[in-house]
Amino acid sequence: QVQLVESGGGLVQPGGSLRLSCAATGFTFTNYIMRWYRQAPGKERELVALTGITGTTTNYADSVKGRFTISRDNAKSTVYLQMNSLKPEDTAVYYCNVVVTYRPYWGQGTQVTVSS
Repeated sequence: QVQLVESGGGLVQPGGSLRLSCAATGFTFTNYIMRWYRQAPGKERELVALTGITGTTTNYADSVKGRFTISRDNAKSTVYLQMNSLKPEDTAVYYCNVVVTYRPYWGQGTQVTVSS
């Protein structure tokens, strides 16, 4: 079965950096677009970034452009989100996502808190 396991979240000061990882199993990783979403308290879940199957094509929410970088290692079936210049408004639970056979799958999420 499809499983996504996120890691790398934590507490960081404004201006700091974190690198999130999402390890995927249960499907052919190289065949699927991978996405990172986030959900802040009281807000809807929003798409942060996505990467195409080779990692060459990427797309970002306007709020994170120039600060976040999504990448993937197909040999390790892992997708990453490098987050730099973090702001308090980046505080949220971050989720990895894949759509397999029209069904979305989510990881358990990893908490990112940006605070001084």
